[in-house]
Amino acid sequence: MGEVILPRRMFLWCMAVIYMTAFVSLYVQIPGLYGNEGLLPARWQLRYSGKPLLEQLLSSPTLLWLGPRLGLDTHTAMELLCLVGAALSLAATLFEALRHSLVFFCLWALYLSLYQVGQVFLYFQWDNLLLETGFLCILVAPLTSLSGSRVFKEHDRVTFWLVRWLLFRLMFASGVVKLTSRCPTWWGLTALTYHYETQCIPTPLAWFAHQLPVWWQKLSVVATFVIEIAVPVLFFSPLRRLRLGAFYLQVLLQVLIILSGNYNFFNLLTLTLCLSLLDDQHVYFWLRRGDRLKEENSKLQAWLCYLLELAVWSLIIFGTIVCFDLQVDPTKNHVLSRTAFTFHQFNQFLKSVTIPCVWIGVLSLTWEMVAAMFRCACVSGFLRRFWRTIQWTLVAAATASVFSISLVPFTYIEYDSNSRIWPGVRQAYELVDRYQLVNSYGLFRRMTGVGGRPEVVIEGSSNGVTWTEIEFMYKPGNMTAPPPVVTPHQPRLDWQMWFAALGPHTQSPWFTSLVYRLLQGKRDVIELIQTDVTKYPFHLQPPAYVRAHRYRYWFTEPKADGSYPQRWWRRVYDEEFYPTVHLGNTYLDSMLNQYGLKDKSSSRRLSNSTVAQAVRWVRPQVRGVPAHTLIWTLIACSATFCLLQGLRNRNQRVSVVHPDTTNKPHRLEDADVFSEDHKKTEQAEDEEEEDVSSDEDVEEEVEEEENDPVDVNNEEEDEVEEDELVDESF
Repeated sequence: MGEVILPRRMFLWCMAVIYMTAFVSLYVQIPGLYGNEGLLPARWQLRYSGKPLLEQLLSSPTLLWLGPRLGLDTHTAMELLCLVGAALSLAATLFEALRHSLVFFCLWALYLSLYQVGQVFLYFQWDNLLLETGFLCILVAPLTSLSGSRVFKEHDRVTFWLVRWLLFRLMFASGVVKLTSRCPTWWGLTALTYHYETQCIPTPLAWFAHQLPVWWQKLSVVATFVIEIAVPVLFFSPLRRLRLGAFYLQVLLQVLIILSGNYNFFNLLTLTLCLSLLDDQHVYFWLRRGDRLKEENSKLQAWLCYLLELAVWSLIIFGTIVCFDLQVDPTKNHVLSRTAFTFHQFNQFLKSVTIPCVWIGVLSLTWEMVAAMFRCACVSGFLRRFWRTIQWTLVAAATASVFSISLVPFTYIEYDSNSRIWPGVRQAYELVDRYQLVNSYGLFRRMTGVGGRPEVVIEGSSNGVTWTEIEFMYKPGNMTAPPPVVTPHQPRLDWQMWFAALGPHTQSPWFTSLVYRLLQGKRDVIELIQTDVTKYPFHLQPPAYVRAHRYRYWFTEPKADGSYPQRWWRRVYDEEFYPTVHLGNTYLDSMLNQYGLKDKSSSRRLSNSTVAQAVRWVRPQVRGVPAHTLIWTLIACSATFCLLQGLRNRNQRVSVVHPDTTNKPHRLEDADVFSEDHKKTEQAEDEEEEDVSSDEDVEEEVEEEENDPVDVNNEEEDEVEEDELVDESF
C-alpha cells in the first residue's frame, strides 16, 4: 500500500466535522431530554455521595462530576460540555494545527462524559461508533507541537490501519447479523420491500424507492449481502485496485442509504472510515495530479495483477450467482433471485471464516508493523533512528492492544469463535468496556413493520371531547406532510418514538414522562416536538387530557394514470397505546412512581456564576433555529473557510515566485516556494536533526541551497506537491 498522508489528513478533518455535528445536534436537545424539567433529568444519574473525585470518575467516567466545583448543576454542565466540544471541533475543522492528538482526546472525553448520563436517548450504535472512532483518532492524529502538526512519522500507517479494521468489523458484522437473526425478510430477500417505509425517518426519495419492482428490491438485497459480507475481506488485499474497488462499493451503499433515510451522522462516519482504504496516489488522481505518482511495475507484474484482480471479481460474481440462484427471465426482462443456502450451511460457513478473518487481520497488521520498523531503521542519524524506534515500539504496542481487545466484540457473531478467545484478552476487554473503546455492531438485524409501519400518535384535549393530534417535526404523523431531510441531525425523541411503537408503552418508561411534561406544558419538551412552538397546538395553554393511539402506516401508491397522489401516507387504526390521563390521574401517578420519574426533591436555585451565566446566554441565541439548519450552516461556513484558506495559500505561493523567472524557464511547481506552515515544519525537522548532523554537513547543505536552489527544489518536489495539494483541498 502506498503512502496514506493525504487520506489521513482527510480522515482527521472529517472527524472534526462529525464531532461538531454530534455536539451541536445534542446541544439543542439537552433541555428537553436531560434538563431539570426534561424527560430524563441527567442529575438523577449522578449521585454525589461525598466520595473522592477520582473514585467517582472510576465508577462513572464523566467530567460532569466537576460541575459542582464550577458552581454548575448537571443540566448546565452538560450544555457547557457540548459547547466546549462544538467550539473545539469547529476550531479543529478550520485549522489543521488543532487536529492534534490532545485535541481529539478532549473531544472523546467530552462525548464519553455525555454518553455516561445519556440513558436511552444516547444508546445508539452510531454513538458507540463515534466514541470508538474518536478514540482511534487519538492514535492516528499527530502527537507533536501544534506548529509541527504536519510532521509525519514512519508508524502512521500502523495506527491508520486500525481504522480499516474497524470498518471491516462494522460492515462484516452488519451483513452477518441479518442472516444469523433468521429474519424471514432477509432470508426471503424481501427486506427492502418493507424497509423504505418502515425505517425511522425516511426521506422523500424513500417513497420513490419503495415503488421499485419487487425483483429489483430482491436484487438490491443480494447486492447488500455481497457488499457487507464478501467485499470487506478485500480491505486487506495487497492489490490496491481491489481495495479501491471495495472502497467505491462501500461508498455506493452508504450514499444510497443517505438518499433514502435520515440516519444522522452515522453514514457520514462510515464514509469517513472508508478513507482508510485510499492512498496518496488515488487522492492525487482525484486532484488531477495522477502523473506525479506512477507505479513502476514491469509488464509481466502488471499483467499478473490484472489477472489476479479479474479472478477475484469473477469469483465474487460467480459465488453470488450460485448462492442466490440468479437467473435472467427473458420473458419479463428481470432477474430472478432466491437464497440457495440454508441457515445451517451459513452457520457452518461463519464458523469456518471467523477465525481466518482474525488471522487475516493479524497478518495485515504484522505487515504494516514490519514495514514501519524497516522505515525507522532507514532513518539517517543514530539518535533520530533510536527515537523513531522508541516511537514505533510504543505505537505498535498500543495498536496491538486495541486490535486484541477488539476481537472479543467482533467474535460475538459466532459463539464457538468467541469462546476460543484467550482469557487474558477477555479480561482486558472487561476492564476497558466502560470507556467504549471497542464495541460490537450489527445494523438492521431484523426488519420491522412487515404488517405495516407502527406509529404512535399523541392527542391532546382541553375538555376530553374534542381531540387534536400533536404532530412531530420529523416522524410520520400528518399523512399529507412530505418526509423530511434532516441528516446529519438526529432528533432523538422522534427516534425513540419509533422504538416505542414496536411494543407496549411499559417497555418505554420515558413515554410516561413525555405525557406528564406535555400535561405540564414544559416548553423545553415542547421544543423537541416543534422548534417553532407556535406550531404546537397547545402552546397557549397545556392540554387538560392526553392520550396516545397506535396506527399502521404505509406509503401511498401512484395512481392508475401514473400521477402522484396528494398524500404520502395512508394509515389504519390499530389500538390504544396510552390511556387518557390528566394531572393527578391515578394511573399516571402510579406509572411515574413505578419508574421513579416523579421528582420529589425541592427545586434547585440556578447558579449565578460567570460560567453559568455565559452558558445560559448562548441558549436564546439558537432557540427557534431548526437543528439541521444550524448544523449545515456551520458545515458550509467551515468548508468555505477551508476552501478560501487553500486558495489564499495557493495565491501566496504564486506571488512569491522568484522574480527572475523570465531568465529561468523552469515550471511553477519547481519554484522554491513553501507555505508558512511548511516552513515551520521544515524548521522543526531541522532542529530535530541537529543532534545527528555535523556542522560541516550543515554548512555544505546550506551552500548547496544557496548555489543551486533549483536542484534542491527538484529533490523535494514530492514533499512540496503534497503540502500544496492538502492546502488546496482543506
